[in-house]
Amino acid sequence: MDPVVHFEMSYRNGKRLAKFYGSAFGWRLRDLGAPMGNYVIATTVETGAKGPKRPGAINGGFYPRSPKGPAPSPSLTIAVKDIAKAVKKVKAAGGKLLGKPVSIPGVGQYAAFTDTEGNRVTMLEPIPHNWHAPKKK
Repeated sequence: MDPVVHFEMSYRNGKRLAKFYGSAFGWRLRDLGAPMGNYVIATTVETGAKGPKRPGAINGGFYPRSPKGPAPSPSLTIAVKDIAKAVKKVKAAGGKLLGKPVSIPGVGQYAAFTDTEGNRVTMLEPIPHNWHAPKKK
């Protein structure tokens, strides 16, 4: 079974976002800056070298929302052992790939798709040193 390992949501104001989630839930937020598209990493649970210390807990991130249009729905990322095989399985099951898989430096191979209900979902083949990288057998 491939687990959900990450969530994403959009934001309009990064400072307001950090203040809200920090105050309301105690999350730690770190803006990666313009070179990384002003992506904000959200640490939601105590994390060690192998990831969240509490089984089943995940961290996530926020990305800037387009000034036009409604807020996009939250997105989930599923860890997979092999992105190429996972892409084939998604297509065979009726999903539609949204572009080709891309490499995220220091993280792994990433691909977005829509499921049969039109939900946008992402999948990630993490590089081996990441705690959530599935172990290949």
